[in-house]
Amino acid sequence: MTDMTESVEKWGIFELALSGPADGNPFTEVSFGARFRHKNRVVEPDGFYDGDGVYRVRFMPDTEGEWHYETVSNVDELAGHRGSFTCVPPTTPGNHGPVQVHNIYHFAYADGTPHVSVGTTCYAWVHQGDALEEQTLETLKQAPFNKMRMCVFPKHYPFNANEPPLYPYVRGEDGQWDFQRFNPAFFQHFETRVGQLRDMGIEADIILFHPYDRWGFATMPPEADDLYLRYVVARLAAYRNVWWSMANEFDLMKSKHEADWDRFFRIVQESDPYQHLRSIHNCRRFYDHGKPWVTHTSVQHSDLARVPEWREAYRKPVVVDECRYEGNIEKMWGNITAQEMVHRFWLGTIGGGYVGHGETYLHPEDILWWSKGGVLHGESPARIAFLRRLLEEHAPEGLDPVSREGASKGEDYYLFYFGVAQPGRFLFTLPEAHQYRLDVIDTWNMTITPVEGTYSGTFMLELPSKPFHAVQARRVDS
Repeated sequence: MTDMTESVEKWGIFELALSGPADGNPFTEVSFGARFRHKNRVVEPDGFYDGDGVYRVRFMPDTEGEWHYETVSNVDELAGHRGSFTCVPPTTPGNHGPVQVHNIYHFAYADGTPHVSVGTTCYAWVHQGDALEEQTLETLKQAPFNKMRMCVFPKHYPFNANEPPLYPYVRGEDGQWDFQRFNPAFFQHFETRVGQLRDMGIEADIILFHPYDRWGFATMPPEADDLYLRYVVARLAAYRNVWWSMANEFDLMKSKHEADWDRFFRIVQESDPYQHLRSIHNCRRFYDHGKPWVTHTSVQHSDLARVPEWREAYRKPVVVDECRYEGNIEKMWGNITAQEMVHRFWLGTIGGGYVGHGETYLHPEDILWWSKGGVLHGESPARIAFLRRLLEEHAPEGLDPVSREGASKGEDYYLFYFGVAQPGRFLFTLPEAHQYRLDVIDTWNMTITPVEGTYSGTFMLELPSKPFHAVQARRVDS
């Protein structure tokens, strides 16, 4: 972050902090923000109260050159502050800007670099205290994941009985939560973790609401919901790695109705000057992902063969954020094998979508990755890393389905996956106008075996007669 300095890297954060009134309720009684101008363009992010009489506004410049700003407020001492800074080219390794939808069904960073989304879920990892949270970050450094699903609110659920160190609200004199007063220390901690993920090249898929609650955060009145959304967006939108998820399992939140979810989407869309990605996650019933404020589908489903169907239904990227979890707990959604998890990743990939990981192995202290983070115990992450490397090398712009078993990147690259089938041979059809080299891939043992010669048109190829194998075809003629 930068506080009144001369230069800020593109897609970095310029931050202005001012002193203002601390009496009354600054969260509801003081409006504060700034207008940032570059040539004839104006961007107007909202500011926020950060406690102790400090007001901040954050801005993520996306255009190089000189920017001028002026603060706006209903309080004289916060209004009319002017300044300027120069936006320079990115200086931080891996800074490619925010992720956006690209070519209808896929993703790319703002500078055009493809983003092959390989996510994981750690719902409550930021609510566990520094020791476990730092361990989670260390684990992520060696893991294949470039997106993390994470909740703002703490979680009440099996394996999640502990109280968090910090809460998003303060209590009133009556001992009840005051939904009109945020706890700045909580959000300072939360945004620190978001920034650490950013610096590791990991997108923070921030879950704004969820039903698993014992504190009353899931049943706040509408005016509190709306105030919360605007505050979170004001604090976090300048982080380039932010994605917005309106909810985890929205359809289980019985106090919210369709009109509420529509309103939440509109508030986030209207409050976010950078238009970060927006989605909503289901349990049983889908939200209408075709609505214009939804940028991509976030799906919970175990039938990955339906990814092409959802692509065509919504004409947006499909991210199966929850396909069940590798683990051994008593819940059926949390005890699939590592081999089944890897199989589902490959199915979703061949369908032209993206798949998310999760892990739920029993632990004597209830430290399960899917919620609290810590360390990974399963065998799927290494195989997921293998798939990610394959995609980033040969099809980083994304694959589109061409058959039940196959997907392609135009006519340059084809990937066929046979799943639980174990064909001893298979009839392939490739474009006759080009020549291709083939490799047989063992998705579990992570081996790539070249096939002699080049191929085109329709041909029969001998295969190992084993499940969980794939074949890639790489175009070799210029």
